[in-house]
Amino acid sequence: MDYPWLHAPAAEVAETARTLLGWELAAGGVRVRLTEVEAYAGTGEDPASHAHRGPTPRTTVMFGPAGHAYTYFVFGMHWCLNIVCGRDGEAAAVLVRAGEVVDGLPTARARRGDVADRDLARGPARLAVALGVTAAANGTCVLDGSGPLLLSPPTRPVARAEVSAGPRVGVAAAHDVPWRFWITGDPTVSPYRRHVPRRRT
Repeated sequence: MDYPWLHAPAAEVAETARTLLGWELAAGGVRVRLTEVEAYAGTGEDPASHAHRGPTPRTTVMFGPAGHAYTYFVFGMHWCLNIVCGRDGEAAAVLVRAGEVVDGLPTARARRGDVADRDLARGPARLAVALGVTAAANGTCVLDGSGPLLLSPPTRPVARAEVSAGPRVGVAAAHDVPWRFWITGDPTVSPYRRHVPRRRT
């Protein structure tokens, strides 16, 4: 599969993120329509990006090729999922923040427990749980069916007029960069929370 965003430079990651709204991500018997995403660039100008200071064993996958998954564990309890973009050697990724479960509801409910349908994949950790994402997805292609995830073009395209933008959630740097994008008014979009530094006692 070949799509224009696969060839966009890392400096255009914000536009790539906006483009991925409405795309559908399937894994583990569940399919989710993406309703909220965040852009992260590893070009040295985005201190909120894991790749800001260059490649490490964890972030090497962010440097390409595009169309692969970058997963990481946070707070010792949650997986988060990113879609790698940017040209080879240019680190960039789109964090998949929230989505609407459009297929596999019983499976998603079994994984997520007794929650409202709008909350099944409302937030990056919840989305990863709903899809059954683990470390096994890291570095795998999300476009050709060779890995556990499959990303497909939208069945319901999202017009630019339907997209809102604002600061990213919980980042410790670059607080006000408006690289979080969501489908305006969609009930599955997660609430905004600004990073609050922990006070040492």
